[in-house]
Amino acid sequence: MRVRIPSFLRNKYLIALLAVLVWLLFFDSHNLIQQWRMQRQLQELRQEREFYLEEIRRDSTAIEELTNDPDALERYARERFLMKKEGEDVFIIVED
Repeated sequence: MRVRIPSFLRNKYLIALLAVLVWLLFFDSHNLIQQWRMQRQLQELRQEREFYLEEIRRDSTAIEELTNDPDALERYARERFLMKKEGEDVFIIVED
């Protein structure tokens, strides 16, 4: 009994094309899986960039405020570094 192979499977160009596609999709250094991972990493890096840009904007605003407003500078020093004036007592209240 002879097994008949369909004619499209005997076409050497189709077989070569399928072999090249399989190679490119799975075995090449820039395969489909690698492209997906790099796309995901790019998205994470873009989100991280936006986070840091927002931090820079917030810090720049704080620096501008501390540079131009002496009251803000005094408030910052008191809150952050627990500084006080002569003859003044500082009480630290810790909230649970």
